[in-house]
Amino acid sequence: MAMEEKLTDVLEAEEAAALKPDYEHEIIDIIRGNASPKAIQAKLDDYHANDIAEVMEDLNAPERKKLYRVCGTPMLAEVFEYLEEDAAGRYLNEMDLQKAASVIAALDTDTAAGVLHEIDKERRTLLIEMLPADIRREIRMIASFDEDEIGSKMTTNCIIIRENLSIKQAMNELVRQAETNDNISTLFVVDENGAYYGAIDLKELITARNSVPLENLISTSFPYVYAHEAIDDCIEKLKDYSEDSIPVLDNSNQMLGVITAASLIEVVDDEMGEDYAKFAGLTAEEDLQEPLGRSMKKRLPWLLILLCLGMLVSSVVGIFEQVISQLTLIMAFQSLILDMAGNVGTQSLAVTIRVLMDETLTFGQKMKLVGKEMRVGLCNGLLLGILSFLMVGGYIVLFKHKTLGFGFAVSGCIGLSLMIAMLISSAVGTLIPLFFKKIKVDPAVASGPLITTVNDLVAVVTYYGMSWILLLNVLHLHE
Repeated sequence: MAMEEKLTDVLEAEEAAALKPDYEHEIIDIIRGNASPKAIQAKLDDYHANDIAEVMEDLNAPERKKLYRVCGTPMLAEVFEYLEEDAAGRYLNEMDLQKAASVIAALDTDTAAGVLHEIDKERRTLLIEMLPADIRREIRMIASFDEDEIGSKMTTNCIIIRENLSIKQAMNELVRQAETNDNISTLFVVDENGAYYGAIDLKELITARNSVPLENLISTSFPYVYAHEAIDDCIEKLKDYSEDSIPVLDNSNQMLGVITAASLIEVVDDEMGEDYAKFAGLTAEEDLQEPLGRSMKKRLPWLLILLCLGMLVSSVVGIFEQVISQLTLIMAFQSLILDMAGNVGTQSLAVTIRVLMDETLTFGQKMKLVGKEMRVGLCNGLLLGILSFLMVGGYIVLFKHKTLGFGFAVSGCIGLSLMIAMLISSAVGTLIPLFFKKIKVDPAVASGPLITTVNDLVAVVTYYGMSWILLLNVLHLHE
């Protein structure tokens, strides 16, 4: 009976897979078909722009050029919004200048600025000159911000109205601006000088009676950010709100544009990717197309630092040469101490960096975090130390044929060393990113390899130091 049920489940899964639309091949077949341009565009209108963007890489250059000619500018612009910036720049290079300029003009300004950055300088200059003056001005404004500033991720695709309008006038202004801006769920209000004042929900404007003052609909507590703020500083604040768009202001409180929810998701993804790369000791993420020399340049600085630290660890081991020569057995358990200390330190590092994303932390809260991580390290170290004492002692007695006293004396030293090393490593994994944060350096730079190497040093000193004190000088053990 169970076999029949499993067979039924497999058949149902295969049937569901067979019924699932294969949009990718359908779109490719339409583009490669012999239908007229109008018929092809009509068929492609039935597909989501993201599905069309997914197949661009599967088409060859002549097929993509056919797509550029067949599709209108609005459809192409929507497709390009879903492409990676480097891919979009590569495809724009395949178009004639006039069509490329019209597509760029139809993109959101933040997307257009990013895509233009991927195009050769000479062609980029020509394309920018072909854009309408207002779009050219907006793109240059966004491009003027550094990549780590929130202004570089904003778009001017939003509705902005004056505070002194009536409900009817506000509706007329909404309709007028909606012809060129599709982010209309929230309207942003400025005063007569262009300074940001507040926001109005579209639904409230539509349902309001004409006699109601517009002032009654304006939310003056709506969140906002400044264009020159660092992305890292803005992320946590922006994530706390579920708004589709958040206004971006200059230092004079003039409204420049908005950062959309889609852009925020992309920013968070990029920041996580950068932090992940830094955890590996890199300065930025690498891709498959990155030249060998550039990848080496990113990695070498940290590797050189870690090489020096590694040599320091080896030198410390050399200091305890006398201990090793008299008790060679303890060398077999060195990796146990080093690995556990490194793992604990990396765990504390990950927790600390995650907590440090909250910019409102007080000194007391940071010290509370250090205390908590040390308690976790101590308790885990105590538990694992006891297990090591029992297991290592049993191993030495049963498999190394040592006396009961010798075996459990060595395992007791290992257990105690493990507990101390884990306690110190928890503190190191917490204090190093806090120190980096204090001196205004990205705490993610306190990467996994750095923490691991520092904790190797801690573990070596702890383990061999305890062996020298307890086993040689107190218990006078010798092999």
